[in-house]
Amino acid sequence: MMSVLAIKIVDSLEDISVTAWNALGGDDPFLRHEFFSALHETGCASKQTGWSPKFVTLWEGNILQGALPLYLKSHSYGEYVFDWAWADAYRRYGYAYYPKLLSAIPFSPVTGRRLLAKTEEHRALLISAVLRMAQDGNRGAAISSFHCLFPQEHEAREMESAGMTLRHGIQFHWKNRADVNYENFEDFLGGMSHSKRKKIRQERRKVNAAGIRFQWLSGNDIRDDHWRFFIDCYNKTYDDHRSMPYLNLDFFARIGRSMPENVLLILALRDGEPVAAAFNLHSSHTLYGRYWGTKEFISGLHFETCYYQAIEYCIANGIKLFEGGAQGEHKLARGFLPVRTWSAHWLAHPEFAAAIGNYLGREAKDIDHYLDELNDNSPFRKDVRE
Repeated sequence: MMSVLAIKIVDSLEDISVTAWNALGGDDPFLRHEFFSALHETGCASKQTGWSPKFVTLWEGNILQGALPLYLKSHSYGEYVFDWAWADAYRRYGYAYYPKLLSAIPFSPVTGRRLLAKTEEHRALLISAVLRMAQDGNRGAAISSFHCLFPQEHEAREMESAGMTLRHGIQFHWKNRADVNYENFEDFLGGMSHSKRKKIRQERRKVNAAGIRFQWLSGNDIRDDHWRFFIDCYNKTYDDHRSMPYLNLDFFARIGRSMPENVLLILALRDGEPVAAAFNLHSSHTLYGRYWGTKEFISGLHFETCYYQAIEYCIANGIKLFEGGAQGEHKLARGFLPVRTWSAHWLAHPEFAAAIGNYLGREAKDIDHYLDELNDNSPFRKDVRE
């Protein structure tokens, strides 16, 4: 007799084994049990900060067959797919936009699986479960909407089939071309136009002339003093932008210990002393640039620490893709190419749903035109593009 599939909503991964959960997440560092637990247990993504975990899990007996990371949100901070205008429209018409349901990796605009299940049937059950939560409310709270950010395209299409509306965005990613398989940074530069190649070399020379050298540290190599330096840089970056940092020292130190094989800290040193740092996570095939900070301004240091050193790391370690973070048209001139990102949205209020759906249809056409324009201005030589 076949076991019955059951949906359970959990507000903690504490009672789910690391092995069972990580079997669903695969090689993605942002889906690891250790990553979510660090976010929740250090207080970075918690009820107190407006991120109440409501993870949807699918069980066959006592076997975990699927999951969907989900949060009940009381704001829209830390998401990178902006719906502030939607919230404001709700407010002006006397409706509450919060709380809302959100499937995303907190503070991380990274594309990856959100429907952690192998079969289309199981993924459909996860989608229908969260839509029922949105429709019925959660413990008496009226929920305005459900949003899934940065899923893979096939998941977005499955959500669209379930009645959700899709939204497009653009990021810039670097690719270690399979037809070339770069051997070094100069090999990568060789495919770029003369002007772009010249500019990058000039930027790198300025940093070198300032006496800056670099060190790559994996999680196992990162000491407490490294983390303390990094968090000072991280906090300064947010302070410079007059905003509050989302993450804390405890979080970074914890994932450095619990998932060291996924952590890369790039230190910029002058006379052996650190002046800047960039924090990255990676799988076996993708490097994700996340946070950076510096103690002083040095011309070209941001590009070198965050982009060029990361590209060199990818080439040296056979990593095929580098996601440099949200937005950033300036990345195009440095060898990052535009890619489409996805999100899916469901709103309970029919008039707002229709209005936002019409807007997203127009926005999608603008994204298409913008992608064409960006591709026409590729930094690579025409023969390389072809």
